[in-house]
Amino acid sequence: QVQVVESGGGLVQPGGSLRLSCEASGITFSMFQLGWYRQAPGKQRELVATITSRGSTNYADSAKGRFTISRDNARNSVYLQMNSLKPEDTAVYYCNAVLAGSGYAYDYWGQGTQVTVSS
Repeated sequence: QVQVVESGGGLVQPGGSLRLSCEASGITFSMFQLGWYRQAPGKQRELVATITSRGSTNYADSAKGRFTISRDNARNSVYLQMNSLKPEDTAVYYCNAVLAGSGYAYDYWGQGTQVTVSS
């Protein structure tokens, strides 16, 4: 059974930092591309950052220079370090694990963790 569980969300003041964690079980974690997405009220889910199985990273423009995605395959975990947070970063943040190839695709999501940036 595959489980993807996020943690680390909360309330933070503008300019503050948070570190989100996501642990996935039931998959060959090291093979998967991992990502963080977010969804604000009334908006569509959007990409924040991804990291490939080889460690290559990609960021949304809104995250560049402020957020850092990393992975620890030994702990089956992916992290999102968020610095210089802004009120517009307020959203539910979701962890995603995806593996696709010729004739197969696996796509798993966590339940989300709320991040609220407010004074």
